[in-house]
Amino acid sequence: METVIEADVGFGKDGFNMGAKYRGLIETCLTAVKNRVYVSPFLLLLLLSILTIKADANSAGGGPVDVNRPAGQERKDPNEGKPPRPDHKLPAFKERVQERARMVAQQIQAREVNDPNVLKAMRIVPRHAFIPPSQQREAYADYPLPIGLGQTISQPYIVAFMTETLNLKPDSKVLEIGTGSGYQAAVCAEIAGEVYTIEILEELAKSAEKHLKELGYKNVFVKAADGYFGWKEKGPFDAIIGTAATGRVPPPLMEQLKPGGRMILPYEDDIGLQYLVLITKDNKGNIRRRNVMPVRFVPMTGQVQKK
Repeated sequence: METVIEADVGFGKDGFNMGAKYRGLIETCLTAVKNRVYVSPFLLLLLLSILTIKADANSAGGGPVDVNRPAGQERKDPNEGKPPRPDHKLPAFKERVQERARMVAQQIQAREVNDPNVLKAMRIVPRHAFIPPSQQREAYADYPLPIGLGQTISQPYIVAFMTETLNLKPDSKVLEIGTGSGYQAAVCAEIAGEVYTIEILEELAKSAEKHLKELGYKNVFVKAADGYFGWKEKGPFDAIIGTAATGRVPPPLMEQLKPGGRMILPYEDDIGLQYLVLITKDNKGNIRRRNVMPVRFVPMTGQVQKK
């Protein structure tokens, strides 16, 4: 005996009813086909139309359809409220590309910096956009360059090494002490979700903020202040990076480092030798530190100099 399966599919002001009735209909048809039961051609065409509508909605960028979401309620964007990523629209990103590629290959990868995200960031960020016109010819040279006010832009290798050491993730929140030109902040912003950077020299902070905005780094936030105190209202931070040498690690920075976080900064000992120091805080709040590389940075100024 031949069994005929029909079904009632609801229509409403928002289109097909895609709820429990829709799921049950598919299950019924699949069972029928498996058991070699006759299914109405009209029903099969109707199901095909429903699935096509669903596929079109996905391909249009709306993402998977939530069949349990009330009609008229929009799907929540997981990136809603987060700063947009850099868009690389400024011409500077398309300039001197081969020089950056050589810089990465000869100065950075050759010294065993291997994090693919860091290498990509170093290839993208236009270092020449952060230095004065008088230094343009040396923009991708293997050494620091003066940027005025007694400050420098760090050697590309050091920027890459310090960034790799932080183990940044796309959702990392970073605090930088010593904005300088803004170059280090831009490199971190290519990888991390948000970068908060503090510069004690107001003129330098304004200049860096201008360059970063022009380049489209909407996920970098600049403040003119004493970095000793950190940025408490924006913490805690997954990573903290210091770009000026200090003889003591500011306690506020230790407090603002999130459990599981990493901090790297240049430390100067009693006889004037400087080392990059990596500080980690485990999930129980225990602190570990170790020297990782001898360096030479400009000194940190402000509260840290007071005894």
